[in-house]
Amino acid sequence: MAKKIQTNQKHMTQDDRVTIEKCLDAKTTLCHIAQELGKDPTTIAKEIKKRRTFQQHNTFNDKPNRCALAPSCHRKNLCEIFAPICKKECKYCPRCHKHCPDFIPYDYHCKLTDKAPYVCNGCQKKAQCRLDKYFYRATKAQKEYKTILSESRTGINLSEEELTLLDETISPLVLQGQSVYMILQNHPEITLCEKTIYNYIDSGVLSVGNLELPKKVKYKVRKSHETTIDDSGIFVGRTYKDFLAFIKENHDIRIIEMDTVLGCEGSKKLLLTLHFGETNFMMAYLLDSKEARGIEAVFDSINSALGTPLFYKSMPVILTDRGGEFRHPDTLECSVDNLIRTSVFYCDPMSSWQKPHCEKNHEYIRKICPQGKTSFDRLTQEDVNLMMSHINSSCRESLGGLTPFALAKLMLPKELLSFFNLTEIPPDDIILTPKLLKGKIEV
Repeated sequence: MAKKIQTNQKHMTQDDRVTIEKCLDAKTTLCHIAQELGKDPTTIAKEIKKRRTFQQHNTFNDKPNRCALAPSCHRKNLCEIFAPICKKECKYCPRCHKHCPDFIPYDYHCKLTDKAPYVCNGCQKKAQCRLDKYFYRATKAQKEYKTILSESRTGINLSEEELTLLDETISPLVLQGQSVYMILQNHPEITLCEKTIYNYIDSGVLSVGNLELPKKVKYKVRKSHETTIDDSGIFVGRTYKDFLAFIKENHDIRIIEMDTVLGCEGSKKLLLTLHFGETNFMMAYLLDSKEARGIEAVFDSINSALGTPLFYKSMPVILTDRGGEFRHPDTLECSVDNLIRTSVFYCDPMSSWQKPHCEKNHEYIRKICPQGKTSFDRLTQEDVNLMMSHINSSCRESLGGLTPFALAKLMLPKELLSFFNLTEIPPDDIILTPKLLKGKIEV
């Protein structure tokens, strides 16, 4: 019978339990209930026995010393206290059961509840019955199920040894700035999910706490500021609307998002970042000041190393904001030999969401160089290359667990990666905290 039923392998719902209760009230067999719900009969039987509600027998006028042998017992004078005058049988005495060696408490258990359907829902004698009863009630059964399900998912489902081993693996890497996702990708021996690890950290069972998790800190509202580019004529043919039209005609073209990362107040140096969209690979260059000539010098150095054709192949389209350091698009677009090497487009004012990948990837830089607290004045380009090596070696959920480095090796020209001079870092050696540039940055 059970083999013919195609079970759905799911937990019972409130509707399923209501159906069971109604069928039991109608004296329907467990096999028919199982067929109606698409379950195995044993599943229905286990559900009923596990969730049935006990109801004690009616104790009105019930004798506390009722003996199971009372119907056939006629003993007298067991206590020997009122022997000369007591003539009634001891089974009617409220005290003599304490002196009877053969006293057996009356059993109010109904043997019919030991077999299917295990409850008294459909019993015709339940109104007059003086025995203990069992009933199946859908509402109580569902409430009990929900309570057990909730309790089973609380607490730590690990032994002390397993928790210690987990802590030794995760905590040092979190302190190095690695995300939980990155740790799980690089350590497949950890079978717990990302959410469970975050719950363990939040409950305080690991050595690290929420303060070591940057994502636990709320984002601050961005301060609005006006564009520093005064000449609106440079935006003609280079607006975000023009960019969308260009991409529509050249949908397979590579897009580079460009931006700058500023240090704290008083810091003269800043970072120029180039983000290669399809690989999530980002390169950063240290600039001495926020002037257009510094960015032009970076473009010219890349052009000199690769040549104009390879430069165009590597960075054909550049999308940036309207910062004053990008106010010379003609110089960026043309090489020293007056050949077109790229096309520059600008986002709309106050619309950083139009280049989201670059903005999102800046979070990794801010893990190492906290915003508003870090000065770049003591850094060198080698220090920046070290930072970007660690960032690009971090696996990303958006890349299916791969690292930007892995995809860059497949999709970007080798000459470009060689010019960037970055090094791929082993997973457990990745550091995404200020500790990476200790002694170099002023925090």
